[in-house]
Amino acid sequence: MTQRRSHPFRQIIALLTSFSVLVAPLAHGQGLGSFGNGGAGSDKRSDDPYGASSQGGFGASMGGASRQDSGLGRMDSSMGSPQIRQSSGDERSGYPNQGLGAQGRNGNSQQIFTGDQNLRPLPPNDFQKFVLESTGQSLSLYGATFFSQAGSYQPLANTPVSPDYTLGPGDEVLIRGWGAVDVDVKAVVDRNGLIHIPRVGAVSLGGVKSSQAEGVIHAAVGRYYRDFQLSVTLGQLRGVTVYVVGQARKPGAYTLASTSTLVSALFASGGPGANGSLRHVQVKRADRVVAELDLYAFLSKGDKSADIKLQDGDTIVIPAARGYVALTGKVNTPGVYELAGKNDSIDSVLALAGGLPVVADPKRAYLERVDPSRKPSRSVESFALDGEGLKRSLKSGDLLTVQSLTAEFGNAITLRGNVDQPVRLPWHQGMKVRDLIPNKAFLMSRASVKRQNEVLLTEDEKRRIDRNALRRNRMDNDQPSPDSLFGSEGRVTDSDSAGLRDVRETADTLAQRIGNLVDEVNLDYAVIERVDSNDVSVKLVPFNLGKALEDAASPENLTLQPGDVVTVFSVNDVRVPQAKRQVFVRVEGEVQRPGIYQMKPGDSLSQLVELAGGLTPDAYLFGSSFYREEVRKTQAENLERLVRRLEAQSQTKLSSSAASLSNVSGDAVAQLRVQAEAAAQKQALDRLRNLKPTGRIMLGLADDQATADALPVLKLENQDRLVVPARPDFVHVLGSVNTESSLIWQPGRTVQNYLDLAGLTSGADKDELFVIRADGSVLSDADHWFNRITSTKVLAGDLIVLPEKTDHESGWSVFTRNAKDITQIIYQFSLGAAAIKTLRD
Repeated sequence: MTQRRSHPFRQIIALLTSFSVLVAPLAHGQGLGSFGNGGAGSDKRSDDPYGASSQGGFGASMGGASRQDSGLGRMDSSMGSPQIRQSSGDERSGYPNQGLGAQGRNGNSQQIFTGDQNLRPLPPNDFQKFVLESTGQSLSLYGATFFSQAGSYQPLANTPVSPDYTLGPGDEVLIRGWGAVDVDVKAVVDRNGLIHIPRVGAVSLGGVKSSQAEGVIHAAVGRYYRDFQLSVTLGQLRGVTVYVVGQARKPGAYTLASTSTLVSALFASGGPGANGSLRHVQVKRADRVVAELDLYAFLSKGDKSADIKLQDGDTIVIPAARGYVALTGKVNTPGVYELAGKNDSIDSVLALAGGLPVVADPKRAYLERVDPSRKPSRSVESFALDGEGLKRSLKSGDLLTVQSLTAEFGNAITLRGNVDQPVRLPWHQGMKVRDLIPNKAFLMSRASVKRQNEVLLTEDEKRRIDRNALRRNRMDNDQPSPDSLFGSEGRVTDSDSAGLRDVRETADTLAQRIGNLVDEVNLDYAVIERVDSNDVSVKLVPFNLGKALEDAASPENLTLQPGDVVTVFSVNDVRVPQAKRQVFVRVEGEVQRPGIYQMKPGDSLSQLVELAGGLTPDAYLFGSSFYREEVRKTQAENLERLVRRLEAQSQTKLSSSAASLSNVSGDAVAQLRVQAEAAAQKQALDRLRNLKPTGRIMLGLADDQATADALPVLKLENQDRLVVPARPDFVHVLGSVNTESSLIWQPGRTVQNYLDLAGLTSGADKDELFVIRADGSVLSDADHWFNRITSTKVLAGDLIVLPEKTDHESGWSVFTRNAKDITQIIYQFSLGAAAIKTLRD
């Protein structure tokens, strides 16, 4: 029985639930009133999307039904305190995107304008084109760049609302309450200025300030409940429609947020056009001007006193600009500026431009003026930007140019060159060279100090430090570069670990650093550059710096004048006689004390050997090698010139060979021969390029000379190097031999004897045989008219080189080829002679 009685009841519940599911969306979409006695009243507004939900409604009479199935709103008293909840329709739709949507005046949801995504750059106006034609400078319109990002303008959602914001139709109010009553309602102000709270009724919020809304709603709920607390916030705000007309970039109607001001509306619409005014933007409300904004005051000073809040239906009028002037030259912000009226002065426009920089010359300003009533219409005048000049009035079309300051020192003395610190010092009466350079310690350059500090570093470490310093200078921040801490493969470099650090250097690099700690100063010559501004000329006054520093009373201690530039040279800047330079020479090998010695100007090789303790008993003086840095550089330059000359000759020779061979042997054979010849010449040039000049100088000693007195009288230079080897016991044979080896040297043996020991190959070319002596000289058959080089006696340490033949064509083949060519030529001549004779007959 119980089941039978409950069955109809469950059918009724299911029917009502199905009906509520069908009706709820319809009521939400069409603004139907609430059902039952749960609402405060029926409201059929079509412009309130939350109208039905804010009334309570159908589900209010269904006390035990679930809130999600209860329709538009209900009060659930089954809990400890009454609960007021928003409708399920609101729960399904969620909170709208605040700041992006707006409630229209007709109740339809409208999209708030968020900026023109296709906003193009503002084209230049006629005055900007005139300035470009007159000066060649493309000047921007001051203030136009403020609107350059207007195309990507996006108003922020959930922005704070000022306390004086006035609520109106379309504004959304979020109400939260706890305590004796649990309130969770999202209501929208209708066109009558009312919101509707379930179980409370209508509350008037139209015209109420946002700071007062919580108090008004609290008082309304307090009429029914006690001991509760409320929190009232604003959700989605209504939109206002404003009109932008006049010289606007994008005139039209714009729907903006109700919190928008004049500046934000201008920014959203793209601002004034090319000829629009930025100084007289007006807001008209009910055919009355309620505000006039000078955007220049806002851009230059941040003054927004005229930036009023917009109301629905406001019209923003952008009139045409009253005139333009241009500022060029040394001003902080060159550009085209709009005039506010007839009272604009140079001072007021320069203030907009940020004034004059320190490098501007206020004594030289030029004003170009356009006057259509005169002929010619343009004129120019010059004046100073003093008190009177700054008060001069500007007219539309003026072009003001401020000249740059001539940065000329009037009381400075400059010291530069090989000195401790290039510096500019103040001049005083009676100032002399000794006042500028008190002693020789001031001539110690920073490069010299750096080399002294880096004596423990190898060349690789110094190069690595220089690269890291350069890399750090190029970085935008102070973070260390990974390459400065790790090697190219990510490993820690040797210089980062003290235990693994290798300070060993090669003999060449270590020896080159000896005596190179200090840049040697040319004390015999320094110069003063003196500028005569009267005739715009430069006068050079040379003097002896050494004498000036030694004696203050010396006439070389010249008196300085304002503007003088004193330059000190090193011996590397201007080459000085060798006798006045320091000489550091290296001697190695078979001497008693090999090392690096400082020699006096004019000392010779024999004196160097004597200073090194003399020769050892094993010294082989004939094979000594002497190297000079200047000779090495000269050899490198000569080698480069030789390669270039041979390349040009090779091209000419190849062209001639191709022409001659094609006439005799045919194109195919000629091409093969030319290619082979070109390959051979290329190999020869490559070998020349790979040669490394050493700077060796032949001493021309006899093989039996064994004392240092036999050395030639040769004045030593800085970085010279003498190597005295020990007497070798071998003779070296290389080239086209069966055994390339070193043979024991025996006195009296000839070249042929050593060739017989090494054995010749079938491709050996004895005509090109040559011998390289231990002293660097070369012997060949070209040096012997009667005796062959094979009969020459070999000395200890000689190198015998036997090249291989490059042309393996046999003699008979050469003879037959040449005979064939000659026969063909004679045959052709015979045919020609017979033809001529026939024609004559």
